[in-house]
Amino acid sequence: MIDAHHHIWRQTDLPWLLGAERPRIFGEYAAIRRDYLVEEFLSDIDGKGINKSVYVQANWAPNWAADEAAWVQATADRTGWPHAIVPFADVTVADVRPALDKLARIPLVRGIRQQLHWHENPLYRFASRPDLCTDPKVMGNVAHLADYGFSFDLQVFASQMEGAAALAKACPNVTFMLQHAGMLEDISPEGRVAWKDGMKLLASCPNVAAKLSAFGTFIHRNDPAFIADMVATTVRLFGANRCMFGSNFPIERLWTTYGELLSAFLEAASGLPKKARSAIFNDTAARLYRLD
Repeated sequence: MIDAHHHIWRQTDLPWLLGAERPRIFGEYAAIRRDYLVEEFLSDIDGKGINKSVYVQANWAPNWAADEAAWVQATADRTGWPHAIVPFADVTVADVRPALDKLARIPLVRGIRQQLHWHENPLYRFASRPDLCTDPKVMGNVAHLADYGFSFDLQVFASQMEGAAALAKACPNVTFMLQHAGMLEDISPEGRVAWKDGMKLLASCPNVAAKLSAFGTFIHRNDPAFIADMVATTVRLFGANRCMFGSNFPIERLWTTYGELLSAFLEAASGLPKKARSAIFNDTAARLYRLD
């Protein structure tokens, strides 16, 4: 199995991540505000059947993006983990290509992530404004990813999904990995409808895949019933061959263990055909992040 989304970090190197500069959509995080190195991640996944993983950027200071990727590459060279790296690059600048040139020199880099999510609630807000997906500079810079063979890890809320779909359509040669299945934060009936409508728009774009991850972010617990509903709905919209499992560890460690989390996802997918389960827990991530 492949864990398509996790983070490792060193507290001494990450004042941007661990300081007070950014709100945390997952709430109070004192319990994980410390080093989380690859050895601890390997301990967390020991015996769980995970044989590959994808590291997704952990918000070092923006000017350290290449340093973050280089440090993770050195970790992989030393330990064999992770197997792919998704660092940060700023797609709001005039030309992202100089940053991509630096990242392209790092062997395990497979794509980039810039968190474009914006919310009326300031605690959930990360981007500077809600409409970055349709900004011409952003569209042009994301399109450049195709020249490097890079994907884009897309992180937006339901209210931004129409713009995100426009971005995906404007960049047909770029593969988009929708983070956390669109981050359903409003679980009211109205909120679910808005999320599902947005997910339908994104699913209509053949170059968008969905990451089944971080479902505890807004409810602050490992809820197997909620996970089952999210998995069923997302797989129904995207198809299993465009869905992949990700742990979002160590964030989810705030309320659960790796084993309990993985068990909930495995149970959620247990009624699907074997081929679909293989796609979700291995094949999709292996194909799109080029892990083979």
